[in-house]
Amino acid sequence: MTLAIFDLDNTLLAGDSDHAWGEFLVEEGIVDAEHYRKANDQFYQEYLNGELDIHRYLSFSLEPLTQHDTAQLHQWRQQFVERKILPMMQRKATDLLARHRDEGHTLMIITATNRFVTEPVAALLGIEHLIATDPEQVEGRYTGRVSGTPSFQEGKVTRLEEWLADNDADLEGAWFYSDSHNDVPLLRQVSNPVAVDPDPTLQHLAQQEGWTIISLRD
Repeated sequence: MTLAIFDLDNTLLAGDSDHAWGEFLVEEGIVDAEHYRKANDQFYQEYLNGELDIHRYLSFSLEPLTQHDTAQLHQWRQQFVERKILPMMQRKATDLLARHRDEGHTLMIITATNRFVTEPVAALLGIEHLIATDPEQVEGRYTGRVSGTPSFQEGKVTRLEEWLADNDADLEGAWFYSDSHNDVPLLRQVSNPVAVDPDPTLQHLAQQEGWTIISLRD
């Protein structure tokens, strides 16, 4: 098994699904617009700066899931996918996925964004294996807490190692595609690290390390 692993936001997608979910909640009046938009934008900037406190952010971002039943959340999520995600889909990204499939590689998305938001996106892309931050559920309702390790920064390495152990697999010949310097810990673990439309920090590091740099923007 040769793994082709992909970050999701600003890599396979031309945008950030987590931030877009927050925008959708504001637009639909599901959350307090002024407070939520300000906090959502601030957390996103902290992420870009490499300064995000992931647990503080998750306490914020998962709270709306606790306030509504699953059926209503899924209805909103479908609207979100149609309005926010479909416009972020990239032809070059789907072509890249097709090339890896043709090579017989096993495709995986690994993302810090929570599974509630990313599960339908992985399905749209036809990717079976998804490692995402898992919101805890008790008796069918979200608690606002996280189950296990958030798949962020070094947490992506931890979660991937758990998956490899569970699936009797390894990283021999593996690829990992990402736009973000937050993913350097995992980029350093694979045989084929690829910077995709990288942020300035990752662009500089990729040039220093001789990593491949590509663009998937249409």
